[in-house]
Amino acid sequence: MDVEVFQLVGLGIVAAILALVLKQHKPELGLFIAIAAGAIILLMVTGRLVAIVTVLDDMARRANLDQAHLSVVLKAIGIAYITEFGAQVCKDAGENSIASKIELGGKIIILSLTLPILVGLIEVILQVLT
Repeated sequence: MDVEVFQLVGLGIVAAILALVLKQHKPELGLFIAIAAGAIILLMVTGRLVAIVTVLDDMARRANLDQAHLSVVLKAIGIAYITEFGAQVCKDAGENSIASKIELGGKIIILSLTLPILVGLIEVILQVLT
């Protein structure tokens, strides 16, 4: 098992306990601890994300796939992760309504980003059917 997972979980648990204790005295500090821990955790896994993107890019090249399509998929995944992170921070702050709006906004951005691919797919289907 990878040591990194223990570091990740350990950091999360320590930050959660620290945030919980601080929330009793200064609620705003608890939120800052949660945001900082989330940012550090994201930085910890950035190297793995880069490796995943590199593997997918290599596979797409070998399969002669259009790099634009892979780029759109990776951007959509990135948008999903970023909006999820933002929504969770808002939920931690007790702002569930804002979190819902962030999630909705992320979904709309992903839909608009993937729209050209969807249109192209529908056009191909229509050509096959006619």
